[in-house]
Amino acid sequence: MYAWTGIVLAVAVFAVVFGWHAQGGTADPTAVANPHQLGRTTVVIDSAILVFREGLECILVLAAITASLRGANTLYRRPIAAGGAIGFGAGIATWFAVVWFIGLFSSTNELTIQAATGIPAIVVLLVVMNWFFHKVYWTGWISSHNKRRRSLFNGPDGELNKRRVLLGLALLGFSSVYREAFEIVIFLQGLREVYGTGVVLEGVVLGLLFTAALGVLTFVMHARLPYKKLLIITGVLLLLVLLIQVGEEVNEMQLAGWIGWGHVSWLGLPGWMGTWFSIFNNWPTFLAQFLAIAVVVGSYLGAQYLRVWRPRRRGEQAARIGEFDPEQPADIAVAAQRALGSRPLTA
Repeated sequence: MYAWTGIVLAVAVFAVVFGWHAQGGTADPTAVANPHQLGRTTVVIDSAILVFREGLECILVLAAITASLRGANTLYRRPIAAGGAIGFGAGIATWFAVVWFIGLFSSTNELTIQAATGIPAIVVLLVVMNWFFHKVYWTGWISSHNKRRRSLFNGPDGELNKRRVLLGLALLGFSSVYREAFEIVIFLQGLREVYGTGVVLEGVVLGLLFTAALGVLTFVMHARLPYKKLLIITGVLLLLVLLIQVGEEVNEMQLAGWIGWGHVSWLGLPGWMGTWFSIFNNWPTFLAQFLAIAVVVGSYLGAQYLRVWRPRRRGEQAARIGEFDPEQPADIAVAAQRALGSRPLTA
C-alpha cells in the first residue's frame, strides 16, 4: 500500500507537470517582458503550498474527531466522511459563487479588481500564519468539535437520538472541511484574477494530490506520520508565500494608482527578483513585506510569552504545542499529541 500510494502520487504529479509544459512550459525569469509579474511556476507552487497546508490541518482535525471511534463505533465515521464530502462539494460551489460575484464588477477597471481581490488573500494568509489564531484553533476549534461529538453520544437513547447523532457527526465533518475550503477559495481569487484559472487550478490539483496521499496514509493505512514536522515545513513555505503575495499586492495597488511607487534607483535589484519573489525596487514593497513578517514573528513571540515564558517566570507549568482541553477524554488527547509528535498527556 505504501508503494502503490507513492506510485499513484508520482504518476499524478508527473501528469500535471507534463500538462503545464505542454501548454508552454515554466516561465523563464530572465525572459519575462514585465518584471513586475510573478512567473507561472511561482503561482502554481504558491497555490499548491496553501492547498496542502489547509488540507494537512483538515486531516488533523478529522483525525482528532475520529480517534476514539473504534470497534463497534467505527460505523460512526461514515457520517463524518459524508459530511466532509459535502463540505468539499460546498467549497467547489463557493468557488463558482465567488467568481460570479467578482464578475459582477467586470465593468470596473481591471487593475482595481486585481488589487481589491488581493487584499482578502493577504488577510487569509496573515490569519493562517498568526500564532494567536492557532492557539485558539487547536484549543478551541478542535476541542469544541470533540465536545460536540461527546454530547451527541451522551444524549437519550432511541431512534430520534440515533438520527441526531448521525446528523451531528455529518455536520462536524462538513464544518471541518468547508472551513479550510473557504479559506482556500478566498486566497486563490487574487491569483486567479491576475494569472487565470488554469494556472491556479494546476497548483490546486498538486496540493490536493499530496493531501489525498496524506489522507490515505492517515485513515486507510493508519500510518504514524511526522505531522508536527510537516506543519513546521509548510509554515516556513507559507511565510515565503506571504512575502511574495504582499509584494505582488503592493505592486497591483501601485498599478491601480492607489499608492505611489517610491522607486529606489540605487538598489538595482535584478528583474528575476520581482518575477519569483515579488521584491521590487521601491519603498512601499519593502515596508509592506517587513510589516507582514513582523506581524507573523510578533504573534509567535507574543504566543510564546503568554504560553511559555510568563508561566515559567511565575513558576507555573508551561503550555505545550498541541495541548488540548483537559475536559476531553484521554484517548483523544493522546491521539492528538501523538499526531503532533509530542509526548502524550496522562489521563
